[in-house]
This record gives sequence, structure tokens and C-alpha cells, in this order.
Amino acid sequence: MLIPFSSATAQQSTQPEVLFDTHPEVSLNFVHVQEKLLQGYDRPFLLVDRSIIRQKTRRFMNALPRVRPHYAVKANPDRQVLGTLIEEGAGFEIASIAELDLLLSLNVPAAEIFYSNPMKSRTYLKYAANMGVEWYVIDSIEELQKIVSVKSDAKMYLRIDTPNIGSDWPLAGKFGTHLADISLIIEEAVKLKADLAGITFHVGSQCRNPQNWRVGIERSIKIFTEMQQAGLEPRLLNIGGGYPVRHQKPIPSIEVIADVINEAIAELSETIQIIAEPGRYLVSDSAYFVCQVVGTATRNEKRWMYWDAGLFGGMIEVTEGLNYEILTDRTGQCVPWSIAGPTCDSVDVLMHDIMLPADIREGDMIYIPNTGAYTTAYASTFNGFPLPDVHVI
Repeated sequence: MLIPFSSATAQQSTQPEVLFDTHPEVSLNFVHVQEKLLQGYDRPFLLVDRSIIRQKTRRFMNALPRVRPHYAVKANPDRQVLGTLIEEGAGFEIASIAELDLLLSLNVPAAEIFYSNPMKSRTYLKYAANMGVEWYVIDSIEELQKIVSVKSDAKMYLRIDTPNIGSDWPLAGKFGTHLADISLIIEEAVKLKADLAGITFHVGSQCRNPQNWRVGIERSIKIFTEMQQAGLEPRLLNIGGGYPVRHQKPIPSIEVIADVINEAIAELSETIQIIAEPGRYLVSDSAYFVCQVVGTATRNEKRWMYWDAGLFGGMIEVTEGLNYEILTDRTGQCVPWSIAGPTCDSVDVLMHDIMLPADIREGDMIYIPNTGAYTTAYASTFNGFPLPDVHVI
């Protein structure tokens, strides 16, 4: 029997929940995990169900018929995952030339790949340009000048700052040009005869406030007008990522978010191509992450549990406040545990005072659903521990 546990039991948001996803969310059938474990276990693994990726991609496209999803490869770059998305008609966005090479090896046309990292090395730019990539994001005059010096005919889209209110992880700060700088960038594009052709924004990861998209789209439309007045030809609106998946908090459904987006883009000319950059939304629900308890310890009357996958082995997003559901086969009375990874680094601690069954012991399995995004993609071999396996069904 699996015992569900919320790692956020004592940390629920006080923000009023006014939008709930009443649509049944799909999740990998746990029977597949059991069948996989019958074959044996030697290291942590991610089990991915391609049929769920298909369902989530189709649901996104049905909700937003004018918006083509360009999957954020960084969320999960497994070749079979990417192949499934290709079959479903998704496009792609990248942050590096390694991701570009991966897509090219799968016969994705370079002209359809969007280079959405706002800070790119000159070496990477030259390589991408030579491979045929046409679209590049910028958020500063310096990046605009760099791209033009490498590829004078590059098509560029400007990442603007927009509210991240209601997002579990606000992303504003590191990237996104502020409103005061937009006119200067447009002026520089005109001066350089650059093809500044689009606008993009990001509402923050796990965004539970659909109005962020409305604000971003309205700002983009105003900037389109300024671009046209300056002699530029806007033809791309990229509404970014941030589409939430369910863990422990209620979320607005993609249909609720789509109602806001569809209304906001309704009057946009058909000459404007509209794309989005979902990553987590398309793949998270498709997988279970499975690891094992390698040992327990009691120190100063406090219980510690050590997994064979910690911060460096796929669980790093807990440091950002992601509250995974944790499942175990044990049924004992729940007591507080501290949970850590297997490395010798003192930062490899996942959580404290987590209520889990008292009878958990060495060798027990831990099951974490909805982990298809940003788990194995983040994992490293630090301290000599192996990368988790990825199995796709």
C-alpha cells in the first residue's frame, strides 16, 4: 500500500485559492512502476509514459489553437521524449548548442528552433548561425549588437519584464528588459538595420495567476505599435512558459489559462506568429521518480533518512520550494524525518521534519509522481554517484 505524504504539510500558501483545476489530471499508472521493479533495482530511475506526453501536448494545442508549443528542451532532453513531441507536432526552444545538436540529430529543422537563452556566447552564436538557426532572443542592447555582428539577418525577439505574481518561482531579475530600456533597444535595432521582429516574456515557473499572461500580452501589443512606428516589422509573439502542473497546491487548468490568453490575442493580426515555450507542463505528469533508502540514523533523538538520490541526483528543485508528493510502501505511524542524499556534501539535505512512517528502513523504495521535468535533467555525477536511469514506455 502506498502512503501519500505532502512535503508542504506545514508550509501551505496563505494566498487565497480562487482557481481550481477541475479537469482530471493524468498521471503515470503506478502498475508500470511495480512492473519495472520486478526486473530488479540498482540505481534511481525515472519512468516516463509517452502516452501522457501525447495527451498533455494535445490538450495544450486544443486549449490554445493559435499558439504552437515550442517545448523547452531543458525540462527533459531524453531522445524518446523529444521524439514523441516531434510526432505530436511540437516545436522546440533551446538554451545551448548541445540542445541544438540533439534536435538536429532528430531531424528538427534548424529554422524552426528558437534560441531563447538571453545571454549567448559568441562561439555558440556562430555555431547556431552556421547550422541554420534563424530566431534569437535578446533583452539588452549589448546582446542585440553581438547577434548582429555574428548574423546580420538574424530574426530577433525581445524578452520584456512582466509580473510574476502568483508564480511559485518568480523568474524576473536575471533576464527581461525593463520598460524604460525598450525604446533604446528599438532605436538601436533601427540604427543597425536589425530585424527585431518579436516580443517574448515569462510569467514565472508554476504560475497560478492567469492574469500574468494577459498583462504580458497587452504590454507586447503596445510594444508592437512602437516597433511599427519605428519602421520595424513585428511578426512574432512568444508567450513563454510557466504553465503549472499539480503537485500539492491547487492550480488553474490550462483551459482556464487559455481563456485569458485567447481573449488577449483575439485581435492580433494573422501576420503575427504566436508560440509558447511549455516545458514542465508537457512532461512532468508523465513520470515517476523512484529511489531507495540507503540507510537511516538517529542522532540527538532526531531521525535521519538517506536516499540514493539527493540534490545532486535529481531532487534539486526542493531547494526552490517544490513540494513533491512522496509515496512509500510502509504503513506505520508517521513521525518527523530529515531526508538527505547520499553524497558527503553537507548541502545535500532535502528537507527536515517531514512526516513519514516510522517503520521506514534501509532498502525501502521511495516513489515520487509527476517528476518528468527537471529531475534527471538536473542530475550530475557529483561525488561519483551515477546518474539516474531514464526508462520510457
